[in-house]
Amino acid sequence: MSRMLLPLSLTTALMGGAAFADVPRVAVDIAPVHSLVARVMDGVGTPDLIVQSGASPHEYSLRPSEATALQEADLVFWVSPDLTPWLEDAIGTLASSASVTELLEADGTIELEFREGALFEAHEEQGEGEHEEHAEGKHEEHSEGEEHADHEEHAEGEHEEHAEEEAGHEGHDHGEHDPHAWLSPQNAATWLNVIAGQLSATDPDNAGAYFANAAAGRAEIDTLTAEVNAMLEPVRGAQFIVFHDAYQYFESAFDFPASGAISISDASDPSPARISEIRARIADEGIDCVLAEPQFNAGLVATVLDGTEAGTGILDPLGSDLEPGPALYPQLIRNLATNLVQCL
Repeated sequence: MSRMLLPLSLTTALMGGAAFADVPRVAVDIAPVHSLVARVMDGVGTPDLIVQSGASPHEYSLRPSEATALQEADLVFWVSPDLTPWLEDAIGTLASSASVTELLEADGTIELEFREGALFEAHEEQGEGEHEEHAEGKHEEHSEGEEHADHEEHAEGEHEEHAEEEAGHEGHDHGEHDPHAWLSPQNAATWLNVIAGQLSATDPDNAGAYFANAAAGRAEIDTLTAEVNAMLEPVRGAQFIVFHDAYQYFESAFDFPASGAISISDASDPSPARISEIRARIADEGIDCVLAEPQFNAGLVATVLDGTEAGTGILDPLGSDLEPGPALYPQLIRNLATNLVQCL
């Protein structure tokens, strides 16, 4: 009997191996998006992560294994060239035959414009869904408030100088929209469907599994959103400064606005004038917390905090200390809320 079962077992194993081999090869730019793709592919296959945990996505040198993953990819998912400008050429060169999805351009994605200034002024009156309108007219609205007249004289005179100084220093031109869109759980839920659709078009045999996984992932995000709102509720109204302006999608999703950012980008150092603005805001308004990031210059945060009573903590928009995989995304969002609450 065992001799009769052996060929059957071998046949089953070979068929299983063939089925797995037919699963698309998928390459993904950053760990949070990789987590969403891994959630959709759960039980079917495993995507390859291009930018490894702990590295800045803005500037990165591909390892040979990552270049190979792009070369062999049937599908590529990435946020946008605003986040990983170097990856655009790599995709064009190495993954020219792959189906490429730029998620920031996917239908249904919430897009927010960059906030260029060090201080975020109009968030008190800003409702969810009004960010783009606010971003286009924030300086005009701000100038109408008499209580900020002195600041407007400074902003109209020095802000352009600061922007030019920082732009020259960082040497990085960005596009119209802030690319940190994965920090909106609503975007993550939208992208789960986009990912399932692209995978199903390439691999229709597993379409049912992809869409079932996406539906389960969206349900998990709904539960996560309710959990985070409950966590943040006791500290609503507290004020905080972030290291760089990466969190406005999270702020919008949970109606929990920051008061400013030390740096416009994690790819640049702030000017002395920008640091002075932040320090003045902390002193004048009694900011509760200034948040650093694990990969970047802790000395800047210490400089900003010097002589103040503000607390400090760590926010990590990429989940650099988390194990890549399906569980990373919800843990990343949960960690942001937890660290905010602990600091405030």
